Amino acid sequence: MKNEETLPQVFEPQTIEEKWYRIWEEGRYFHPDRSPGNDPFCIVIPPPNVTGHLHMGHALNLTLQDVLIRLKRMQGYRTLWLPGTDHAGIATQNVVERMLAGEGLSRHDLGRDRFIGRVWQWKDRYHGRIVTQLKRMGASCDWSRERFTMDEGLSRAVREVFVRLFEDGLIYRDEYIVNWCPRCTTALADIEVDYREVEGQLYFIRYPLTKRPGEYLVVATTRPETMLGDVALAVHPDDERYRLHHGSRVLLPLVGRELPLITDDYVEPGFGTGVLKVTPAHDMSDFELGRKHRLPVIRVINGEGMMSEEAGGYAGLDRYTCRKQVVDALGKQGLLERCEDYNHSVGYCYRCTTAIEPYVSKQWFVRMKELAEPAIHAVEEDRIRFIPERWSRVYFEWMNKIRDWCISRQIWWGHRIPVFYCDACEYCFAAVDEPLVCPRCSGSLRQDEDVLDTWFSSALWPFSTLGWPDDTGDLRTFYPTSVLVTGFDIIFFWVARMIMMGLRFKEDIPFYDVFITPLVRDEKGKKMSKSLGNALDPLDVIEQFGADSLRFALAWLTVQGRDINLSVARIESARNFMNKLWNASRFVLMNTNGLHRTPLEMFQEELELKDRWILSRFERTIGLATDALESYAFGEYVQIVYDFVWGDYCDWFIELAKQDLYRGKDREKERTQNVLVHVLERVLRLLHPVAPFITEEIWQQMVGENQDKLIVVSWPEPDPRWCADEIEEVMTRVQDMIREIRFLRAELSISPAETCRVHIHFSDFGLRALSDTFFPYLALLAKCEILKQDQAIDKAGMATGRVPGADIFLEIGDLIEVDEEVRRLEKKCLIHERDLEGLRSRLDNQDFLNRAPDEIVERERKRWETLNGERIRIRKLIEDIRSL
Repeated sequence: MKNEETLPQVFEPQTIEEKWYRIWEEGRYFHPDRSPGNDPFCIVIPPPNVTGHLHMGHALNLTLQDVLIRLKRMQGYRTLWLPGTDHAGIATQNVVERMLAGEGLSRHDLGRDRFIGRVWQWKDRYHGRIVTQLKRMGASCDWSRERFTMDEGLSRAVREVFVRLFEDGLIYRDEYIVNWCPRCTTALADIEVDYREVEGQLYFIRYPLTKRPGEYLVVATTRPETMLGDVALAVHPDDERYRLHHGSRVLLPLVGRELPLITDDYVEPGFGTGVLKVTPAHDMSDFELGRKHRLPVIRVINGEGMMSEEAGGYAGLDRYTCRKQVVDALGKQGLLERCEDYNHSVGYCYRCTTAIEPYVSKQWFVRMKELAEPAIHAVEEDRIRFIPERWSRVYFEWMNKIRDWCISRQIWWGHRIPVFYCDACEYCFAAVDEPLVCPRCSGSLRQDEDVLDTWFSSALWPFSTLGWPDDTGDLRTFYPTSVLVTGFDIIFFWVARMIMMGLRFKEDIPFYDVFITPLVRDEKGKKMSKSLGNALDPLDVIEQFGADSLRFALAWLTVQGRDINLSVARIESARNFMNKLWNASRFVLMNTNGLHRTPLEMFQEELELKDRWILSRFERTIGLATDALESYAFGEYVQIVYDFVWGDYCDWFIELAKQDLYRGKDREKERTQNVLVHVLERVLRLLHPVAPFITEEIWQQMVGENQDKLIVVSWPEPDPRWCADEIEEVMTRVQDMIREIRFLRAELSISPAETCRVHIHFSDFGLRALSDTFFPYLALLAKCEILKQDQAIDKAGMATGRVPGADIFLEIGDLIEVDEEVRRLEKKCLIHERDLEGLRSRLDNQDFLNRAPDEIVERERKRWETLNGERIRIRKLIEDIRSL
């Protein structure tokens, strides 16, 4: 066994992380060919924006993907974690435009080709930044296969999909009202609009009736500036208030245009006055109503959020400035009846947070109903699972109400729509490869100016990244991919669309499982935000605590169906665990120097209770940890391994092993050394997926440089030969006795230097029969002299304790000052009783039980049980002392 140069005394992650990542990458350990198995396991990374910076949501997502990939790699699967980045059309163009503005330029000054050239320069310069950050997290992606949504292969796939959908009649162009961002000057899909409740005003405006002088119909609106584009008023046909006015006409205030009064079931009589102004160019519902009643479309707000020429005297004004002037003018003319404070929902661009504007323009759309139906069935039939399962209901709700997808964007950075127009013969067609002339008349062509929505290329990610439309080896091997790990916020943007496109173009699902990650919040449960100052930067955390500690903390807190409240304290706890593992490994290495490894079977008949116990506990841990990981119970996996390493291995077994290591005979020492190493090696394997750097460093110190790297060593499998339930039960009783003796010593403030005399009376005869084998454990870890009692004992002068199967009597004698100890324990007991009273009051409060999360209620109940148990034990101890 190699450990001539043992681990440094202090664990410093910065000294090992860069080293090991470089070794793994240069050794092609992330490549599927390094995995010995034939069964494939593949994850495609949710591509971060090329403009991106690593945040905690990314860090969580990366951690969980890497845990799964490293697990499957060690289990012998042919694993591929395929990385890549997204061109992020609107976001990237905004960044480059801001950069140009600093030079006093706009994209129009450069022209389309030169501007796109500048974006590519920017991408080439900054692309490495996000990739470097992913590597800092330990992401074991196969970087030789890295893709970019604008690279040639993926661009060809995008054109192929567009042309096929176009030729199948599923892509069409129409003049339609869309969500429009005046800042980005582009259309947005419905799900790209971020709706927020805002405080606004409801304006009640009088529309004079043309045939009834002095009479008005009053309309309530939150956007009076759009009235300049009104083409009608509408009321519900059954609204008795307005039945008299059916067929009437009104005069549009400030403009003087006559408008018809129409009736339609769409109108809500209960909103405002029950009279609706119809502005088809500037309201989604009004647009549909206008089409139904064949009303004209008057655009009074242009694509930059300014009033158009159709707005008459208000042309050229900003939409909000126009609102103020319109309201002032209405007031002066006596046509503004009143204003009321009114909270309502306003849509904002998800990229630049500008208030969106409904806008009528020619756009490209995908008909979604035909694509959605098989995608719905795939989830209904459990061919695709959402984990947690509740997210499937969210998926169904959106898919069953799906609307056509607006895929055109009025920007320059992105996949240009592969549609070509011939002005000579007016032929319009789509083509994968850019044609030289019109195929009908050989006339010159012009290509559509718009680009595709960024999510269009992302929807093809699981198969375009593997080489589609070519029939590649990767595509045959790794499609469908195994699992998608992503956030709930892009179920509609991305997950649903990947399912639809995969079924359409590969005739198969894109992945089997979709694991939806929780939201990472701050320690108080608030959403992390730079503006609030509560965001933790993953790179800062890695600098301070190391990547393993951050990964461990994030996975530890990942419980299905529950958001993560991440605190520095929890990351510190993870770092403390790394230190514990490091120190325990260092202890083992220092005490096994030059050990000749011997199979444990050679010691089968010599194994002591502690040896058989730790081996059995570990086999159980392997099974539980593996089951947890394979069911995506990441937090449970971490907790299981944490409890074993910190509790069973370090706090119990290593402490018990010291007797053999320091005072045992050669054979006893050798046996214990082999058990220590056997378990530690397998612990490192269990921990590697979540803490890859520290485990690889320790592993290499144990096995030497000429052995396999831990990243490709086989995952431990439970060995039933070492499982022994009865041994674990006995050891549990022994631990109970040690804890009880330690409790008595601690509560009586007996100095650790004092050796106590302890009498044990067994009621469990099976336990009594084994007492000679474990009494040395009690003496060592509880620092006491153990006396076995076959008869009832005189309790005078004894502090008593009870555990299942045994009564414990600790001789007090002259070890304490009775009156002082009674006063101290009485004070402690009163504090416990006061805390218990507060907890009981809270647990009896029905309002608390109804409103608090289940985990909080359960935590408080357990706290009450623990405190009450301690109170009972202290009261019993006080009685024992008073009997002296």
